Amino acid sequence: MTAGARKPWGGRFERSVDAFTEEFGASLPVDQRMAEQDIRGSIAHAKMLAERGIISDQDAEAIVSGLSQIYREIADGTFVFDIADEDVHMAVERRLIDLVGPAGGRLHTARSRNDQVATDTRLYCKDAALGLARAADALRGTLLRLAEKHSGVVLPGYTHLQRAQPVLFSHHLLAYFWMLTRDVARFRSAYEAADTLPLGSAALAGTTFPVDREAVAKALGFSDISANSLDAVSDRDFLLDLTYACAVAQTHLSRLCEELILWSTGEFGFVTLDDAWATGSSIMPQKKNPDFAELVRGKTGRVVGDLTSLLVTLKGLPLAYNKDMQEDKPPAFDAIDTVADSLRAVEGMLATMSVHEDAMRAAANGGFMAATDLADHLAARGVPFRDAHEIVGRLVLTCEREGRTLQSLTMAELREASPAFGDDALEAVDIDAVVARRTSAGGTGHEAVSAQVVSAREALDADVAWRESLGG
Repeated sequence: MTAGARKPWGGRFERSVDAFTEEFGASLPVDQRMAEQDIRGSIAHAKMLAERGIISDQDAEAIVSGLSQIYREIADGTFVFDIADEDVHMAVERRLIDLVGPAGGRLHTARSRNDQVATDTRLYCKDAALGLARAADALRGTLLRLAEKHSGVVLPGYTHLQRAQPVLFSHHLLAYFWMLTRDVARFRSAYEAADTLPLGSAALAGTTFPVDREAVAKALGFSDISANSLDAVSDRDFLLDLTYACAVAQTHLSRLCEELILWSTGEFGFVTLDDAWATGSSIMPQKKNPDFAELVRGKTGRVVGDLTSLLVTLKGLPLAYNKDMQEDKPPAFDAIDTVADSLRAVEGMLATMSVHEDAMRAAANGGFMAATDLADHLAARGVPFRDAHEIVGRLVLTCEREGRTLQSLTMAELREASPAFGDDALEAVDIDAVVARRTSAGGTGHEAVSAQVVSAREALDADVAWRESLGG
């Protein structure tokens, strides 16, 4: 092998790989984003080697100094990544040896790229989980502010995309708040799943050197060390956990964007998206299209596909490390990037949109959405609910045929349908009263929603405190 093409495993081989196989086998274009994590891990490893007397203090100092310079070069964009290095680990090591000479070659003592990449990926996933939680918290904060700002606003609640019962707009927004709260819990679980140090497992069987794995774990902020070296280098469950969390979060964002798309149509007219979050048509001058909401919805397929891709990649791998696992990062990184961008986009749309409260209320007064309350009124007066359901159903049919609303019915018309209707029956169909009567915990009544806002604020504050305790 020529000097320029020398590989870390080149001693066993007489000929170098050709240009195609070198590029085909390289992971550098994907994993170079883990350079910071790789350098952090290497600095902790070098210091431990010196503390255990495995390398000299002078070598460790040179290694740490060189790695610090490499970090600065990467940060300022002057570091040169070469595809011949194969991956980020060898790119950093190659530059380190250029800078500090033979001492740089001692850095890889007592480790393998197998436990090194597992460590880098876990560090990256921990950072990514915190970043995604931070973005989700920003969106949750916006939802909470909107819920507080528009308290008391009524709009139709839907099932089967048909008007069902009136709800408070705040209640509707908070439904997405709680979805995102569960997403943050999944990001937190993914963080915790990644919070185990594999370094020290070497290629698959551990190392003969007297390493101090606990010291490295403490230096890198891991709460534990792996219990089994075979499992440590081949485990990607933590990556699956984070990608799954991303897939669920993206699905929630897609549902929210679907509603923004509907609400911004002329048929609904509940909201108007800010110009910064809409586009026009190349042929139709009147158009204002919710393209970015549609893109979030469209990108959901990618993230779900990322999870499927990762599951299929891992499904048939024998212990321990296999080159297939190089394909673990593209789908996971894509999912992380897509969800991070989508959270930012949805937060931007919600924070800047105009809410048309009158249009929401007008829609809430249509669609016979007080029908259930009218049936409940009869049930409360002793009429079996199934009978009450049928009585009110006939009233709805009559109103529908005559182009009327339930609110337009007179007491005489109600009592003609059933003498069980009381004097206060007309109050049952008042939209504000319909909403206010939903006093059960978690319901859409004003007091229940006010209590929900308090709970939401406490949940958000607790999640922010968790992130900040970890530097996120």
